[in-house]
Amino acid sequence: MCGELRAEDAGRDVVLMGWVNRRRDHGNLIFLDVRDRTGIAQVVLDHEKAPEAHAKAEAARSEYVVAVKGRVRRREAGLENPNMPTGEIEVVASELLLLNEAKTPPFSPAEDAIANEEVRLKYRYLDLRRTEMQHNFALRSRVAMAIRNYLVAEGFLEIETPFMTRSTPEGARDYLVPSRVHAGTFYALPQSPQIFKQILMISGFDKYFQIARCFRDEDLRADRQPEFTQIDLEMSFPQMDTIFRVVEGFLTAAFAAAEIQLTTPFVRMTYDDAIKNYGIDKPDMRLPKMVSLSELLPSELRTTLKIEQELPILGFVIPGAGELSGTERKKLLSEVRTGFGDCGLDLLDVVRLRTNAEFAPLADAISTALAKGLGVDALSSDDLITVVTPKLGTPAMWNYDPQWIWKRVGALRLQLGAKFADKHKCFEPSGENGRYAAADFKFAWVTDFPMYEWNEEAKTWDAAHHPFTSPHEDDIQAGRLANDKGAVRALAYDIVLNGTELGSGSIRIHRQDVQAEIFRSLGMSDAEAHERFGFFLDALEYGTPPHGGIALGLDRIVMILAGATSLREVIAFPKTAKAIDLMVDAPTPVSDLQLRDLHLRVATHS
Repeated sequence: MCGELRAEDAGRDVVLMGWVNRRRDHGNLIFLDVRDRTGIAQVVLDHEKAPEAHAKAEAARSEYVVAVKGRVRRREAGLENPNMPTGEIEVVASELLLLNEAKTPPFSPAEDAIANEEVRLKYRYLDLRRTEMQHNFALRSRVAMAIRNYLVAEGFLEIETPFMTRSTPEGARDYLVPSRVHAGTFYALPQSPQIFKQILMISGFDKYFQIARCFRDEDLRADRQPEFTQIDLEMSFPQMDTIFRVVEGFLTAAFAAAEIQLTTPFVRMTYDDAIKNYGIDKPDMRLPKMVSLSELLPSELRTTLKIEQELPILGFVIPGAGELSGTERKKLLSEVRTGFGDCGLDLLDVVRLRTNAEFAPLADAISTALAKGLGVDALSSDDLITVVTPKLGTPAMWNYDPQWIWKRVGALRLQLGAKFADKHKCFEPSGENGRYAAADFKFAWVTDFPMYEWNEEAKTWDAAHHPFTSPHEDDIQAGRLANDKGAVRALAYDIVLNGTELGSGSIRIHRQDVQAEIFRSLGMSDAEAHERFGFFLDALEYGTPPHGGIALGLDRIVMILAGATSLREVIAFPKTAKAIDLMVDAPTPVSDLQLRDLHLRVATHS
């Protein structure tokens, strides 16, 4: 292969086949950079040594498909290319075949970046020839194989579940498939294999996994696609620790495929602790956490700042972003206060406090308290110290969601972290040659999520995870399912990496009576539950083992490992943000005959 040749191959006769990446004509010498998925090799066509091959090379252009026969030699001293893995050698051609011509492409796969993404997606077959894209998909293949090998070695069975099933609530709209045989009925494409993998546990397959295709009809963004791939697994008789160990094991194998050695076990925290320390259930631990200053600061602070006694004072640090001019600081304060709007919060300018003799002790107390909360001796003068104080007259949101202040300040922490990323460098690779190192990947398990979330529009309690998640046993015993839904904790957990949720899972409900009670708690009558899930409720009555599982997004894992910013960089044939496949021009209308066979007609809306 083109990219495999090295200096030790000098003197070897080879045959290379691939595309012309670039052509350079120096008269009697023509140089072709020939590319395949392993890389590029420079081919020399000498008019004196191989006149027929040289003549053919005169006709060759970028993206022509060629076959070359020749001998490898070391390049002359001073002509090596240190930027190419094959830069020490070249192939002196004795024969050249032009296997196929190519039109002038709308962009060259030899380019490092193409600005117009729509053009890239329309000509995806050209885009995928680019070195970066070839690398991404070779990485994806290695990662998937490493995960599969690990799980098989752990005793898991790979079992496929149906693509065409019935519609079940999974949090997004289903893609529906009309039945030709059964008029007026529809299959649904699975948002996940959730019910089927639980039924596999009932069936006695105690360790299941699948690299599963899933489908969700939802609004798209950079990290969403209507069809995606997840690493789906389920186990019988597990403790949470068992599932965590398995996931940490296959993630370690996956990252090793990208030459990154992870350290386990990962950090664990409850949902409440994640909100308290990071203001979000997807904590990005590359930035320092938030600190509650309420107990660490002098009591006169509340009087000085006119803060209600029961409301928290929160602070955080953005490393290396503190050296702002007066104008920059004033502008930042204005941006933040405008962004808070009606949230009832205000930003305390610690630097200005320090320049005022009256408040200088208060500024010192804030810095000391923040350093103590972060577990360091002192803060750097380069750090941007941010303190947020709730105003008097805090809005009613405080009564609706006691955690709203932490969430809003957590959002500000991330906003400022992104704004000053070029200064603190926390998001950049720390390894050699600009590569990511293990320390750059901050994993966390978040546990004990709320079982329910309040739907303000519908005035109902909805399942926060999915309705097959088991609540904590003590919450069941305490009667909170009926009397205090907001306090019920789920045996649910997320795996988070650098502020991105990689996957979610839970210990499932394995008792029919508890499952029926959960459906009732969600406002579903017994008759409705049986109509929608009768087959599953029936299965629960035939000796269901305790079981649990998790699903992680394979696309997201590869996206992070590849250093990409969009899932479209690691999915071979993705859709646009409007769910359009520009290459094949889908979706498209279908013929009246096809509609008639499916007992459908298209309604027009004025």
